[in-house]
Amino acid sequence: MDLESFNKLLLQSVGVGLAVFETNGQKLIFSNERFERWFGERTQGGTLTELFPQINAEKMEKRLEGGRAYSFDCELKTGMRSLSLSVEVTNRAMDSQEVLVAECQNVTKVRELEYMIQSYSSMIEKQNRDLKKEKDRVEKVLLNIMPKTVYEEWRQFGVTTPKRYDDCSLLILDFVGFTEMAITEDPAGLISELNDIFTAFDRIVEQFGCERLKTIGDSYIAVSGIPEANPDHANNIAGVALRILHFLKRRNRTHHQKWECRIGINSGAVIGSIVGIQKYVYDIFGPGINLAARMEAQADGMEIVLCEEMRKRLSPLFEVEEIGLRDIRGFGEKRLYRLLASDEISLHD
Repeated sequence: MDLESFNKLLLQSVGVGLAVFETNGQKLIFSNERFERWFGERTQGGTLTELFPQINAEKMEKRLEGGRAYSFDCELKTGMRSLSLSVEVTNRAMDSQEVLVAECQNVTKVRELEYMIQSYSSMIEKQNRDLKKEKDRVEKVLLNIMPKTVYEEWRQFGVTTPKRYDDCSLLILDFVGFTEMAITEDPAGLISELNDIFTAFDRIVEQFGCERLKTIGDSYIAVSGIPEANPDHANNIAGVALRILHFLKRRNRTHHQKWECRIGINSGAVIGSIVGIQKYVYDIFGPGINLAARMEAQADGMEIVLCEEMRKRLSPLFEVEEIGLRDIRGFGEKRLYRLLASDEISLHD
C-alpha cells in the first residue's frame, strides 16, 4: 500500500467527520465516509456555508485570520434521527495551497447526557424548593401552637422539658353569647369576623411584648413572662387587656355584629410543656392559669377582673375599682377588682 492510499484509509477510519473546502468560494473538495453518511446528498457540490448555514461568516473570518480555530455547534437531521455536532474549522496547508478543514464530532450522547443532568438538577432544585416551602409552612404552623424557644428546643432535640414559671401573667378572654351567635348568624361570616378579631388581638399582644398561647373556640389565651422572663409581665398583660376592650368598643360602633367579651387576668405559677405524641400542642397548667380562668368567669360583659394579688403587682398608673369579696372555687375567698384604665388607655365612655 502506497502512502497516498494509506492516508486515504486513515482519513476514512478516524472517528470524526472530516471535510476539506477551498479557501476561496469554500467549495467542498474532500469528505470522508463518516461526513458523507451524515450529510448525504448535500455534500455534492456543496459549500461550507451551505452545509453549515449557522456559521457566522464574519466571526469565522476574523478568527481564521488571527490563526485561531472557529468552533460552533449544530443540529443535523439524518432521516428520523437528529444529531448534535461539534464543528471546528481551521486553516490548513495542503499541496502548497491553503484550505479550510472542518472536523465534526458527534456529541449527541454527550448532549443527551447533559440534558438529562440538567433535567435532573432542575427536578432536584424544584424538590428542594418544594421541601423548603413545606418546611416553612410546617414551621409556621408549629410556631402558631408553641413559643419560638420551645419550638427550637423541640426541633433540635426532638423533645422538650416541662418548665415551671413562677413569675408570669396570664389573660383569658371569652366572648359573651358566642354559642347563640353561632346558631343564629351566618356561620361563614361569623368565623370570618372572629378571625379578623383574633388577628387584631395578636397584633395587640405583640405590641406589648406578650405572646398568644392558643385559642380554643372563641376563647383567647395570652401570656407574658413565658417562656422568656419579663419583669414587667403584670403591667404588660394588663395593658393587653385594656387595649383589647378599647379595640372592641371602637369596632362595635361601626359594625352590625356587636362583640362583647369577659377577661380575667392573673399572675401566678404555671408549668409549660408540649403535650401529645401525634398531635402536638403547647399548654400550661397550674394555679396561675386556673385562677385566671376563675377571674374570667367572674367578669361581666366588657369587664376585666383580677384579684388582689394581681392588683398589687400593677403599676400605680393603672386604675382599678373594687368589686368586693367573692368565694372562688378552689381558691377560697378573694378580693376582686375591675381594671378600668391606665395612663395610656381609658375604658371610660
